[in-house]
Amino acid sequence: MHYRDTVVWGKAMEMACEIYRLAKLIPDEERYGLRSQITRAAVSVPSNIAEGWTRESKKEKSQFLSIAHGSLAELETQLTLCERVGWLALSQTACVRQQVEEVSRILTTMRRNQRAR
Repeated sequence: MHYRDTVVWGKAMEMACEIYRLAKLIPDEERYGLRSQITRAAVSVPSNIAEGWTRESKKEKSQFLSIAHGSLAELETQLTLCERVGWLALSQTACVRQQVEEVSRILTTMRRNQRAR
């Protein structure tokens, strides 16, 4: 199976696209600050899923899934910061927060399954 056919990669891509839409709402003076960080974290999730999927060793696959999960935690933290400083309203982030939770659940299950093998 190709990584593009996996549910987790597809959901991570949808989430990254939504982050790019939301990032436009972050003030222009944050173009090279938080706006850049939040988009990089979002892109890192499906990118690391894809890279891990193509690795042959179990250890490497696990490592890239772990990196993807870490990037997801960064993204969630950055969303929280944007909400707390008033750049994004909870109503604006509700959809992407659901996506973050779903991708996190899938990654948790995948990582657990990798360890069990």
